[in-house]
Amino acid sequence: MLRKLALIAGVASFLLACSKEELPTPYPCLDGNCDVEFKIDPLVSPGVYQDANSYWHIKYWGPKYFTIKGKLDELNPQYVINKVPLIETQYDSDYWVVFDTIHYKVPIYSVLSWFNDQNYNTPLPVGNLEYSLTDIAQLQPPLNIAGYQIQKNFCWTCPYAKTLLGTYSKYNYNPRQQFFLDQDMVGDTLKVMTKTLFNNDVGERVIKETEFKIIVD
Repeated sequence: MLRKLALIAGVASFLLACSKEELPTPYPCLDGNCDVEFKIDPLVSPGVYQDANSYWHIKYWGPKYFTIKGKLDELNPQYVINKVPLIETQYDSDYWVVFDTIHYKVPIYSVLSWFNDQNYNTPLPVGNLEYSLTDIAQLQPPLNIAGYQIQKNFCWTCPYAKTLLGTYSKYNYNPRQQFFLDQDMVGDTLKVMTKTLFNNDVGERVIKETEFKIIVD
């Protein structure tokens, strides 16, 4: 019995002596400093500018959205799998939209419709039906302009709850996100937040956050 115990202790000592020490993981970014750069896309929002109080001004001129685009530092090759960088950006906003009434028209066509071309491809409507959907807020939860909703049965205590708040752009160094914008928002002030996670897998991580204070003109 003593020989068996001695043998087991010897094998354990040998395995411990042969085990490799865990090497420290490298810093996530290739240049040793994880930087982010986000801005409001001027191609979608012409004339966008930042005032002396650090508020960004967006002029509503037609499109139902504005875009925030980013440029992220490259990752260390250890955090790139099959040319896919383990990086992600989360977008959120403090601005919610509640829909009350939607009014729209549907064109009506006759069985023997007139057409605006000789190939009979584009019929001309003979009238319109008008529809109104009221009290939509009772059917649909408010919409965050970042593009997500919180359902009535949302599980706030679930471990995955935080991942459902906001929208994500993953695995690219040039993320883009569209935010809802309409004429009713003119004169309002809102905030848009970004959170970038360099290395969303195991190992060392770096988190960078930015915030836009925006006035809709």
